[in-house]
Amino acid sequence: MSGHPDGDTGERLAAWLEQLGLADQLAAAGLPTYDRADGVVRWREPATVEPLSAERLADLDRQLRAQGDDPSVAVPVDLVRLRREARVRSALLADGWLDYAGVAALRGLSVDAARFALHKAASRRTLLLVQQDGATLVPSFQLDSAGEVRAELLAVLETLLSAGVDPWRAWIWLTTPAGLLGGAVPHEAARDPEELPVVQRAAVALAERTRSSR
Repeated sequence: MSGHPDGDTGERLAAWLEQLGLADQLAAAGLPTYDRADGVVRWREPATVEPLSAERLADLDRQLRAQGDDPSVAVPVDLVRLRREARVRSALLADGWLDYAGVAALRGLSVDAARFALHKAASRRTLLLVQQDGATLVPSFQLDSAGEVRAELLAVLETLLSAGVDPWRAWIWLTTPAGLLGGAVPHEAARDPEELPVVQRAAVALAERTRSSR
């Protein structure tokens, strides 16, 4: 191993992350990032932008390769999760939400009345609102054709939001296949009265993981 922090270890680590398509997720994970100057990889601390020491870089290498028994074939699971979530976010932002005016039109209300009702429901944790670039988004999966929150989702939303689950994480979890549901999408499975208790239990499990991680 090179004693220089931007030597063999830094180049090897950068090449590995690029091969996996995960280099862009380092900043989102709060990890050191790197750039290339004159063909040399230079790693920097996330907060101070100071160069990484050789020891710190070696620790980062071990940290990212800690999944599984064989570091040579390890995959940094947290970065994979962040990449997946970034892709899901893009899809949801493209076609998965309404603004105040959209909900107002469904409910037959003024925009101001809809805004008041939405934030009142959100304060009771019976509606999911997501902030994005200064705008308030109303994920559309949770609404029925009249713009009201689907009755079967009220307890699920309350469980997640009361536990402090990040709104984006809640949106993603509710709209993508979940392992605890055998690959079913939670909000779709909740439409089936026989599956609703399973969805509720899965929401409780996610809520408990959120609380325990604080």
